[in-house]
Amino acid sequence: QVQLVESGGGLVQPGGSLRLSCAVSGSISPFAPMAWYRQAPGKERELVVSITIGDSTNYVDSVKGRFTISRDTAKKTMYLQMDSLKPEDSAVYYCNVGFPPHDYWGQGTQVTVSS
Repeated sequence: QVQLVESGGGLVQPGGSLRLSCAVSGSISPFAPMAWYRQAPGKERELVVSITIGDSTNYVDSVKGRFTISRDTAKKTMYLQMDSLKPEDSAVYYCNVGFPPHDYWGQGTQVTVSS
């Protein structure tokens, strides 16, 4: 059984930074495709950034230059460094791993950007 546990969310002022982590356990390759999604109240879940088996990355335009995805395959952990945060970045952030439909989701971590 594969489990994902996110951490690192919280309340931050505009312009601040947060680093999210997603720890993966269970029988899945540490090189599997991974991604961060987010969902704000009243909005659909959107893909923020993905990383492929070959470590190619794809960011949604709204976070380019501000967010950075990375992973530590030895620890089976993925990270999302979020800088220059804006109020519109506020959402529940979810990590995802694997190949749909055989992919897995974390429980989500709340990020709130507010003064």
